[in-house]
Amino acid sequence: MSVIGHFILGKDGGWTGTIRTLVINAKVRLTPNDNREHDSAPAFRVFLGASRIGDAWEAQAASGHGAYLRVRLDDPSLTEPLTAALFPSDDGASAQLVWTRR
Repeated sequence: MSVIGHFILGKDGGWTGTIRTLVINAKVRLTPNDNREHDSAPAFRVFLGASRIGDAWEAQAASGHGAYLRVRLDDPSLTEPLTAALFPSDDGASAQLVWTRR
């Protein structure tokens, strides 16, 4: 597992932070999706400036580590979308974005 991002909780219930990989170095924000039409709709939209670059879904860790967000990012420089998990800290004020190779 690699930590590829660090985030802080925003006033709107979303997250703001930076993602850093070999090809990505960007400040992004996860904004709550207030227009969820069905249960499988993303809980958050991921934005880089005004551009939507991905989505995030609420999930529960099977190993008892609690709730997290499944994040999917799309970038033209990648051969396939990047999938990662955003794990909040114990106090809920910050989070780490973790990527694991398939």
